[in-house]
Amino acid sequence: MTEVTKRVLVTGGTGLVGRAIEKVVAEGEGRPDEEWIFVSSRDADLTSSSETKALFERHKPTHVIHLAAMVGGLFKNIRSNLDFWRTNIHINDNVLHSAHEFGVQKVVSCLSTCIFPDKTTYPIDETMIHNGPPHSSNFGYSYAKRMIAHQNRGYSEQHGRRFTAVIPTNVFGPHDNFNIEDGHVLPGLIHKVYLAKQSGSALTVWGTGQPRRQFIYSLDLARLFLWVLREYDEVEPIILSGKPWLPSQKSPLHKGTATILPFPTVGEEDEVSIREAAEAIAEAMEFRGELLFDTTKSDGQFKKTASNAKLRRYLPGFQFTPFRE
Repeated sequence: MTEVTKRVLVTGGTGLVGRAIEKVVAEGEGRPDEEWIFVSSRDADLTSSSETKALFERHKPTHVIHLAAMVGGLFKNIRSNLDFWRTNIHINDNVLHSAHEFGVQKVVSCLSTCIFPDKTTYPIDETMIHNGPPHSSNFGYSYAKRMIAHQNRGYSEQHGRRFTAVIPTNVFGPHDNFNIEDGHVLPGLIHKVYLAKQSGSALTVWGTGQPRRQFIYSLDLARLFLWVLREYDEVEPIILSGKPWLPSQKSPLHKGTATILPFPTVGEEDEVSIREAAEAIAEAMEFRGELLFDTTKSDGQFKKTASNAKLRRYLPGFQFTPFRE
């Protein structure tokens, strides 16, 4: 019988990414020497240092995947930038400091491409995080997430800790937040199409539909999280994004031999406009009604094209799920 040597605590374990990690672990990506513990806000209020310490005392993790955060879509961010800043700063500091105090071997935190400067050149990469202010629509969340990168470096330099972070592009998948007012764009659109089909009305998309986004399927991201936890040893963050590969290719994280083909540079072709996303969802859900755009609503940041060159150097053959699939 294999001895358990890794106790992996996943904060935010019942959210979109946490549920995806739980699924891929349960379906064969987990290892016999790993015990996985998924916790949510019901288990501890991570804005409280005492409750966070009690959580670590209870589970005694050797590794942490830190997903817990106050999150929301564009309009929730615009309304509550201060709340996003204060809540996330408290959560991140409590989790990272408890991990340090309890001797956790490795922490992988989750950032977001919205942390990058609003005024920048494209594609953006990991070296450009602090080159200017983020978009004003979500400055509270963005600055709070940026601070994790600084804090990780501090724990590394002062205490020798292996704390790092990943920067996924826009995540979507099962167990997303489908709240139209507060959720992200894809689950919000799915909910809107569902309601439009029920009522026989048009589908109204907020904004012009022109902004472009790179999307990553939550189960793909979950497999990459496992790789980062086990193999990635840099303190500096790594962007997790990529364009779909040909179906014949195999991932090194799957059984079988990888067929390594040239991986084109990330560019416009990797992005999906909000209009294209709405059209793809309407097609998948067999919605035949009219598509309208409410241009009185904010578009937010127009684009945030992220380079995955660093990820490609590590995993040249990773297979992403195609967006339309």
